[in-house]
Amino acid sequence: QVQLVESGGGLVQAGGSLRLSCAASGRTFSGYAMGWFRQAPGEEREFVAVITWSGSIRRYADSVKGRFTISRDEAKNSVYLQMSSLKPDDTAVYYCAAAPRFSSSIRDYDHWGQGTQVTVSS
Repeated sequence: QVQLVESGGGLVQAGGSLRLSCAASGRTFSGYAMGWFRQAPGEEREFVAVITWSGSIRRYADSVKGRFTISRDEAKNSVYLQMSSLKPDDTAVYYCAAAPRFSSSIRDYDHWGQGTQVTVSS
């Protein structure tokens, strides 16, 4: 069974940092793009960042550009999201997902994790 499992969420003060991890099991996502999305209460799920399988291309939402960094470790079949200069508006459940092509569109992702809560206090 294919699983994506996120970890690393928690409560942090504004201006702080967190590092989210996503471990894939059950299969390798060789050739897949890996993305992070987030969903705040009462809001739609939105794109945060995506990285190609090789790690050579990254794309970020404007709201996180310059503050968040996505990376992946092929050997560990894992992807990470380093979040810095966090703001209360970053509070959301963060989801890891895999897509067969490089995309920021939620509809292109066919594997999803269960999510991890990130709460930023002011």
